[in-house]
Formats: sequence, C-alpha cells, structure tokens
Amino acid sequence: MQPTSNGLAPLTHLGVIAVQGDEAAKFLHSQLTQDFALMAPDQARLAAFCSAKGRMQASFIGLRWTDGQLLLVCARDLLAPTLKRLSMFVLRAKAKLRDATEEFQLLGAMGASATALLGGEQAPWHRREAAGGVAVALYPADGQPRALLVLPAQAALPDTVGSAPPLPLEAWQLSEVRSGVVLLGQALFEVLVPQMLNYESVGGVSFKKGCYPGQEVVARSQFRGTLKRRAYLVHADAELAAGQEVFLGTEPEQPSGTVVQAAPHPAGGWDAMVSVQIAAAEAGDLHAASADGPALQLQPLPYALLADV
Repeated sequence: MQPTSNGLAPLTHLGVIAVQGDEAAKFLHSQLTQDFALMAPDQARLAAFCSAKGRMQASFIGLRWTDGQLLLVCARDLLAPTLKRLSMFVLRAKAKLRDATEEFQLLGAMGASATALLGGEQAPWHRREAAGGVAVALYPADGQPRALLVLPAQAALPDTVGSAPPLPLEAWQLSEVRSGVVLLGQALFEVLVPQMLNYESVGGVSFKKGCYPGQEVVARSQFRGTLKRRAYLVHADAELAAGQEVFLGTEPEQPSGTVVQAAPHPAGGWDAMVSVQIAAAEAGDLHAASADGPALQLQPLPYALLADV
C-alpha cells in the first residue's frame, strides 16, 4: 500500500489567485484561518476561507512570490467563485485580487526531485526560491518528500529540474490523498469546518490571530469539545469520488460522512480521505454510497492529531 515515486507532475487541477498591494497580507490575515501578517520570508501557509458559519468555502496554499505579491494556490473549480467572494471584502483595503492562473506553471515534485528543490529535507510549509520560482515543502506521502513548485508561465525548467522524470497527475493525486492534507474542491463547498479536515493539525488554522469570517465557530469547535467529525485515510476495493456519502453499516438511513478526495491505487482499489463522524469511525463499519456499499478500510493517518493548542 506504499507506492514510491520521483519526478514532476503538472498540476492542471489547480489555479492561482494573486493578491497585490500595500495591505495584501493584512487583507488575507483578516479573511483566512492562518496568520499572513507574521509570515516570514521562508514560510508559506495552508489556510481556509470560511463562511460566517465556519464552513469552508475554499482552501489555499498561500505563498509570497519573488516580487512580493501574494499567491493563493487553490482548486481550479473553486477559483472563480472564491475570487468573487474574497473581492467583496476588499472594500477600502489597499489590495487587488485577480485570477493569475495563466501567469504561472504549477508543478508537483516528489522524492529526490522535491528534496533538490527544497535544498534538503524541510518541514511542511517551508518556502524557498528555487529553479527560477518558488518551492514550498508539503506534507510527505509514504515517507516521500513532496513540494509545490511555482514558476512563471513561460519559464523553461532549469536542467537540474528539467531532467527529473515526468510524474503522471494520477500519481500526484494519490500522493495528495496519502499525505492526509486536502485542498477543498467544489464537491465540499460549505460542508466542513476546518477541523473536519484536520486543518488545525497540519498548519491550516491559527488560534492566536485576530478575527476572520467564521472564527467564533472554528474556535468553539476546538475549545468547547463540539467537534464530532474528523478526516481519516481509507482504502476500498471499488472506485471512490469526492462528494460521495459515507455510511455506517448499522445506520442505513443517515450518512455519517463524506469522501473528500480519492485516487486509484496502483496495487488495486482506491485510497481516499473521508470526513466522518468520530463515533462512526470508531465503530469501524464504514461503507461508501450506502450502508451495504463498498467497505472502507481505515488506514493510519500520516501525522498525529493535535489534542489541544
């Protein structure tokens, strides 16, 4: 169950929102779940954009580009509506947002290719200028280093990077699943609070920053013990898809959760991240699509969940 890969994959399922202006960082700080005001030059951010009810409308890998503007890498199917919603909150802030997807190349690097870009082993969300662009360390998958590489659209890959073997997008998507860190897609729009995707455990939520939309709900979920769902890694013998309902075998009338990201496994079957009621996961009898649908086998998460903050 542990594929190993090395190389570069074009990430055509992702897009880029650029945020420019004297108050770009201040604006993002006021709208997203992570701290952008104190983001150091060697840091990137995982962050969510929530509704007033704390439900995630999008999530991003946020980074500072080489000229100082801030880039938000997100699922392409959520980019346009997210750009529209974020722009509504700019008001008098000195910040301008635009769809900059066509201005950049987005590549996923794995194995030795990721290590080379990052200048060695690095903790997740480390940022480094490399190969004429910016590389961000991601959470590993099955022990394999992973990185996001952002380059100008017309830039040629340097020899040190261009010689890396091509990596199929399917292999990258499997590594996304097995890393346990999910970027939200359209199928999960306004379904989950950040902790239901374990965001507080993978650097996606700051509980020390100021207010942002949904902040009270997110904080209450963390500190008052109201969280009843978590994200889990699972395997099934049948095809899985984001948005598919998850059921407990003994409760056929009411779904217990949702598939949030899935990919085929080269050894057979499908791996997925699912957001499921904690009690249902502990019961262990989980199925996709219906209570008698394909069985979901729980796998160990590749990181520890924070007990508190």
